[in-house]
Amino acid sequence: MIENLFRAEELKALARRKSRDQEFRTVRNNDLSEYLAQDWSIQRKNKATTRLLRPKPLEILLRDRVWSLLYAMGFTHLSGEGDAILQARTKSEGEALPLGVVGLDHDIAIAVKCRSASSPRRDPKFAEHLADHSLTRERFANAANMQYPLNHKRVPVLAVFTSNLILSEQDIDKATEQKISLFNENDLAYYEQLSSHLGPAAKYQFFADMLPGKRIHGLQLAVPAIEAKMGKHTYFSFSITPEALLKIAYVSHRAKGKATDVNTYQRMIKKSRLRKIREYINQNGVFPTNIVLSLEGRKNLRFERAGQQGGPEGARYGILHLSPAYRSAWIIDGQHRLFAYSGLQRAKTSYLSVLAFQNLPASQQAQLFIDINHEQKSVKRSLLQELYAELNWDADDEEKRIGAIVSKAIQALNEEKDSPLYGRILLTDDSPTDQRCISLASIFSALNQPEMFIVKKSEQYGPLWADDNERTLKRTLRVTKAWFGWIRAESAGWWDLGKAEGGGLAMNDGVAVCLGVLRVIFHHLNSRGTDPSGLADNELLVALEPFGVALGQYFGSLAAEKRQVFRSLRGNQGKARARRGCEQALHEAFPDFLPPGLEEFLKLEAAQTNERGYGIIHRIETALQRLVIDTLKAEYEDKDEAWWYSGIPEPIRKKASERREEARGKGNKEGYLDLIDFRSIATKNWELFEDVLPHGEGRSKDQRTEWIMRVNELRKVVMHPAKQQVLSWDDLAELERYDGWLQKRDDDIEGETDGE
Repeated sequence: MIENLFRAEELKALARRKSRDQEFRTVRNNDLSEYLAQDWSIQRKNKATTRLLRPKPLEILLRDRVWSLLYAMGFTHLSGEGDAILQARTKSEGEALPLGVVGLDHDIAIAVKCRSASSPRRDPKFAEHLADHSLTRERFANAANMQYPLNHKRVPVLAVFTSNLILSEQDIDKATEQKISLFNENDLAYYEQLSSHLGPAAKYQFFADMLPGKRIHGLQLAVPAIEAKMGKHTYFSFSITPEALLKIAYVSHRAKGKATDVNTYQRMIKKSRLRKIREYINQNGVFPTNIVLSLEGRKNLRFERAGQQGGPEGARYGILHLSPAYRSAWIIDGQHRLFAYSGLQRAKTSYLSVLAFQNLPASQQAQLFIDINHEQKSVKRSLLQELYAELNWDADDEEKRIGAIVSKAIQALNEEKDSPLYGRILLTDDSPTDQRCISLASIFSALNQPEMFIVKKSEQYGPLWADDNERTLKRTLRVTKAWFGWIRAESAGWWDLGKAEGGGLAMNDGVAVCLGVLRVIFHHLNSRGTDPSGLADNELLVALEPFGVALGQYFGSLAAEKRQVFRSLRGNQGKARARRGCEQALHEAFPDFLPPGLEEFLKLEAAQTNERGYGIIHRIETALQRLVIDTLKAEYEDKDEAWWYSGIPEPIRKKASERREEARGKGNKEGYLDLIDFRSIATKNWELFEDVLPHGEGRSKDQRTEWIMRVNELRKVVMHPAKQQVLSWDDLAELERYDGWLQKRDDDIEGETDGE
């Protein structure tokens, strides 16, 4: 006996309450302070009572979302408030058991437990919860079929929805062993969106994910069909009602599913497009083009030939017995045309034309999808990049298979909660944010390098290669998660900023630099007699950890200006410079770490930076002189050279005059001022320069003009090469920043003057 189970039509009021993310309560005013202390807020205060509200606790919100999903999917019976309870009929059955959220359908009985945490973490007792849930299966199935009998038995399904839980491989294996379906908050959001778009047909997609290949009593179907060949592949042509096809059809959406699942290539259904097609259907519209499918399951798919035309290679006609299982017909093209019928009466009476291949491999399904849609604007280039795994997972060419593995690894890094790149990679249907700002293409290019996987084709393999696709994928994920995990942990919060103000590490170029350093470390280990490709996963992580921690500490030690310099290094040359800076830091931490070319690079850097720095400083000095002198002359209207005597401090004025006298009066007086003099002039006349020359975050005039002293210090380095001092690339980037700001300031002031 299952208690707390009702017909869905009796639960409309409960459905409204569960659909909200807040809970409400009315209390007597005398008890108000007690509830306010429990995070309740006042919504409305009456004479004797007060209406309160508060956000639902996470565990309640998760359970209510799951319940609302089953309600939206059209289950005929649902549990009420709280858990459904499985009562014991006999002493041998033991005590009553909580089942969680329960839903009954014509063919399915599902019991869902919900497990959540306030922040991402592991649950050490998760396996125990699975075991307890598993024990209810047989009793639950018997009770559901006895209490709500049909002419056939429902298939029992046990599921667990999680939020903020990081599941171990052992947890996942245990769930598979006990035939319990696992879904996380991303899956829940997907099904909520799908249900919002499709209505009741979303239920069959949900069932398909829990019961792939399972024979279902109500799905037996036979249709007249023509069988023929298209190249090497068998296909069938037939007509079918949308109602029948909706039950067995399956769409593997890019918005859903494990990132390591290679059978996902479709775009998410668009609600606006469905609405237009439904309007067309209701106006007696018909579709002359085929729905394209791949029919799965050799065992249950059967074709009874009744005749043949065109000789031995011609088409055959007969009766096609479709597999009576959810997920037995994968949609390659036409999902909007099919799902537009969901919830319409015409789904029972209309017919769709179908072209169905038999057991077409996923890679060829994806290729066919592209071939059909490649001319349409809706197929973005980024989607094709994501589809690389589907297209090449089983490729004979090793390099293509490696690309498929890398594509899947990147998508898994974006999906798995224990990944430092979780939610940070920008996929086709995503919108960019400060954190989600790393393109799949950029990280793919940085990771898919020969020294990582295939050093020499069919002869020498890199440290991430592990003999086959699945093992290589797992090894790649373990190493990249650990590598970026050490960097993130030691970066003093820089990683978490993404592309927000002050960020720049967890962005396209920053991630590419980090992977470039990883490749260099692999080479270093090999040169010291430790072949990374010969190490087990754990051994490789032990060898890499000191370098990953040191690199993260280097990033964490960078001051704000140095971080800005790192962020400004763009393109291949910029990334090479940034990587060399990382290598230099690692060399200081590990003296025997001296990658090929580092010493030569540093020498060449010194020669290049001084030459470029000279030109930049000359521009800064010229612009600074023009700004200061023009501002003074404008203030004193250039009368009797008042700007010179009133605006220039006496010691500076005398020094400049003496220099001009020694030069026999050649040139303008301002030409004999030093760069550092302009700071003294500005601070003496601060009311004139307060809005002209300040730079930086300080408040005082000395702090706001300190940048001029910094430029003067770097000028000394450039102007006195005999001391063998050189500008670093960081120094050069700092000068470029001052130069760019000053030139813009000069242009703005000139524009204001012209406007007057």
